[in-house]
Amino acid sequence: MIKRVENISEKQLAHIRKIVGEAFVTNELFHDWGSVSERRDSVMIYMSLYVDYVYRAGCLFANEEMTGFIGLEDSGKKKVWPQMRMLIGMIFRISPSKIRRMLHFAKQIEKSNEKYAKKRHLDALMVCVDKAHQGEGIASELVRFAKKVSDKKGIPLLFDTDMKDYAEMYQHLGCELYNTVTADNGVTRYSLCYHR
Repeated sequence: MIKRVENISEKQLAHIRKIVGEAFVTNELFHDWGSVSERRDSVMIYMSLYVDYVYRAGCLFANEEMTGFIGLEDSGKKKVWPQMRMLIGMIFRISPSKIRRMLHFAKQIEKSNEKYAKKRHLDALMVCVDKAHQGEGIASELVRFAKKVSDKKGIPLLFDTDMKDYAEMYQHLGCELYNTVTADNGVTRYSLCYHR
C-alpha cells in the first residue's frame, strides 16, 4: 500500500534523502557534472534538497516498507515556498558552474512536455526504489498508484525522464511516449503521459 509520507523524524528523512540520492547519482540528468565519482557529492546534495522540497510540499509518497518513493504534484496546487527553499539551498550548496550547466540543459528541454503541461495535470516528480530492493516490482506499484491518483482526479499524469530504460518501463506500464528532445550535451529527455 502506498501512502503519503508525513510527520516523520529528521533521521527518517535523512534515510530517504540517502536512498533517493544514491538512486540518482547515475542519472543522465547530471551528465554535465562529471563522472559518477566526480558528481556523487553534488548529486547527493541536490537530491537531498529535492527530497526536502517534495516532502515539505506534501507530495512525497512511499510503500509501507519505505523502500520505494514517488513524488506526485498537482499542477493546480503547487507549493511555492518549499520550491523557493530548494532553490536557495542550491545557490548556497552547489557550485555555480554546475548550476549553470543544469540551467543550460533545462532551457533546452523545457518545452518537451508542453503538449500537456499547459493544462492541469499530475507531475511525477520522481520515482525511486532503494537499490537493495530493485527488481521486486516496487516501481510498478508506485506507478500503478500514481495512475489511480490521476484517474481519481481526472487529470493526465506526466513523467519526464532522462533515462531510456525508465521511459521504456513507463511505456510498459501504460504510459504514452509523446515527445523526445535531445540537448546539445547528448542527453535525451523522454516525456510520457498517462490518461484515460
